[in-house]
Amino acid sequence: MYALDESDMQENYPEVPMLLDPKLLRMARRIYRSYCVLHPKTNRRPLGIAIHRDSHRGQLMFNPKPILLPGECFVPMKQLETEIR
Repeated sequence: MYALDESDMQENYPEVPMLLDPKLLRMARRIYRSYCVLHPKTNRRPLGIAIHRDSHRGQLMFNPKPILLPGECFVPMKQLETEIR
């Protein structure tokens, strides 16, 4: 039987939200807020945030095909915006 991984799931079923640890979502929101405060005049909007599951260190991603390191997960901006509302 074929099992879908996270990337296949998002490509084949983009409307299905990916479930992440609430702590990771909070940290990703905090990273994005810091970016907005430090760069208030920028027009660049990241596509999401790559965040490490254990250390909670994150990096804003602007590339449409982000490369994740082992232990990292990708939090798309669409999910962050959904969580903020």
